[in-house]
Amino acid sequence: MLSIESLSLMIFSLVSAPLLIRWKEQLMRMGGDSAYGTLSHIFLEDVQILKSLGTDVYRFSISWPRIFPGIEPMVTIFHWDVPQVLEDEYGGFRSKRILNDYSEFAEFCFRRYGDRVKKWVTINEPSIFATHGYQNGINAPGRCSPRYGNCTGGDSSREPYVVAHNLLLAHSRAVQIYRSKYLEKQKGTIGISLHSDWYIPYSSSKEDEDATQRVIDNTLGLYLDPIVFGDYPSSVKRLVGDRLPVFTKQESEAIKGSFDFIGMNHYVTLYVMDNATEEANSRKTDTPDQVLPDSPDVPDAFAVTSSDKNGVQIGPSEGGVDYWRSYPQGIKLLLDYIRKNYYNPPMYITEIGYVTLDEGQPLIDILQDYDRIQYIEDTLNYTLQAMRSGTDVRGFLMWSYIDNFEWDNGYPFRLGLYYVDYTDKNLRRIPKASAYWFQKAMNRDSGKKHLHRESEYLFRSSS
Repeated sequence: MLSIESLSLMIFSLVSAPLLIRWKEQLMRMGGDSAYGTLSHIFLEDVQILKSLGTDVYRFSISWPRIFPGIEPMVTIFHWDVPQVLEDEYGGFRSKRILNDYSEFAEFCFRRYGDRVKKWVTINEPSIFATHGYQNGINAPGRCSPRYGNCTGGDSSREPYVVAHNLLLAHSRAVQIYRSKYLEKQKGTIGISLHSDWYIPYSSSKEDEDATQRVIDNTLGLYLDPIVFGDYPSSVKRLVGDRLPVFTKQESEAIKGSFDFIGMNHYVTLYVMDNATEEANSRKTDTPDQVLPDSPDVPDAFAVTSSDKNGVQIGPSEGGVDYWRSYPQGIKLLLDYIRKNYYNPPMYITEIGYVTLDEGQPLIDILQDYDRIQYIEDTLNYTLQAMRSGTDVRGFLMWSYIDNFEWDNGYPFRLGLYYVDYTDKNLRRIPKASAYWFQKAMNRDSGKKHLHRESEYLFRSSS
């Protein structure tokens, strides 16, 4: 079990979603209009919740189209909300024209808030923005090729790489601006938050091991290699070919080392099986003379992934979500890999969490989230193991302090320490068991006196 004292080794904190204000029609169809209340008219109550939990740091996003209290802020500049006018005018991140507009926005944030913000995240999960927005089209702007979904336009074989490239250049621009114009006076730090599942070879065969490395290169390495080494992984360049943009010498020099820290967002671990034998028979893409592997989930890696091995799942289902399997040791394996392969950069775990699927079950069943508590303890223990091995982890931020609108999964996916009653006009917050555990773990004003009285029955019923 995790000792309370061991938490003194870490900055244990919370993170939540940005305001959702784009892709309006789909958002409203899914009930997303209530998402505005997550951090708007009742934000003062949320600040009190954060203080009562004892958190040190809170990561949130400044919404670009809407240009946001003493808890230390960790601010994300871009969390996927491209102004619609820029999407309409030149295609958003499909065009290098976005670099000037993003730079202007980033500098506005530095200039306006830099006296209070000392930790900046340039971009959150560029890989998810690129793949979900331009490969499978499930997120805004909803672009993909016909074989991937019912999109009105797009090229799934090329656009995700163009967008990824421009996201990396935008990150580099923001870091250059901050370091050259604001760092000396504001004395903050700046980095990027990357998403990465962890991947384990399905077998000990060389084919599966090589396939696993290709998947890691195409997911994590596609973004981490440029900012550490100045270029894409060789396997990605070989397999993607001319669909992958090329850094100029000046761009490569600018992006190499463009971070003070790396943020890592991690949720699941999967097995990887080699699929290279299918290369010759792969279906044609939209681009002549180019081929893609059979699996649409792992493009250009000639591999397939699965949470199942010989009929046994890698871990138990999280909160009723079949494809989201709990494997807390995955965070240690990921951290160890980055330490060994990327010169052990300073890292924050900027997202990690446990999902519960709300299918209309009794409220008490959701509030008694003991599986979430166990998952948090386990991931903390594995993180501490990685730190004791020398991994430079500076902080640990949970997703999320309250339930919120989880993108294409909507409101049924609940990852918060606080339950949000979406039927209540004030979006009432009710602490789950994990919120009480979190407050005690933070070792500040432990007990229930700062938490909502309306949830005290939770402990009466479970004592």
